[in-house]
Amino acid sequence: MNRAEISPLGDAAVLVQVGLALEPATVERVWSAYAAIRASLGQHVRDVVPAYGSVTVYFDPASTTLATIMASVRGALEHARVAPPPRARSFAVGVSFAPDVALDLAMVAQEAGLTQQTLVELFCAADYRVAFLGFTAGFPYLLGLPQRLTVSRLASPRQRVPAGSVGIAAGQCGIYPRETPGGWKILGRTASPIFDPSRSEPALFRPGDVLRFFPAASLAAAIVAQKGPASQQ
Repeated sequence: MNRAEISPLGDAAVLVQVGLALEPATVERVWSAYAAIRASLGQHVRDVVPAYGSVTVYFDPASTTLATIMASVRGALEHARVAPPPRARSFAVGVSFAPDVALDLAMVAQEAGLTQQTLVELFCAADYRVAFLGFTAGFPYLLGLPQRLTVSRLASPRQRVPAGSVGIAAGQCGIYPRETPGGWKILGRTASPIFDPSRSEPALFRPGDVLRFFPAASLAAAIVAQKGPASQQ
């Protein structure tokens, strides 16, 4: 972790940048940095938040200083060891690819040079791993999108993307937990609540979980089923 870049993020947070590439190796470094910082500073900071290639450490500037936190973070990273990914659970996620919910399926197929059927088959043949949750509560950023499906974002974001929409953009894949604006291209929709604040664990997915999508005959049939610990764990 000696190559990590540590910099102030305002007057009450520190950004730890461990990589830029959207790849598993970067996410593993994030998990290692996150684990080391939590273990060393957990009781002395407000929150530690992992992302694709960085970890943000929030602290109370009334009780400590920026210089102290930056030095503590650097010390924690110097003793960090490669951490295994969080314990994974495996999910099968049903997706309706019907035209009324697959808002950009035809566009993506054309951009990728595939038929719609081939695109769906390719998309559903891959295993996806939750890198982190962000953007909005419970939104899973997923690694594992096939290279052939690396497409651009929409030129103009939609003001309203329906809850459950499964989207891709710039080599990323994700599921919209609720209706929000968004610029990712929508391949289909799942019916399961991805985020429910009434649950004891509001977010359906955790970092490290493994997902595989499958075509559902209808939106009503597009549900998420937990399959227990992932086989690679």
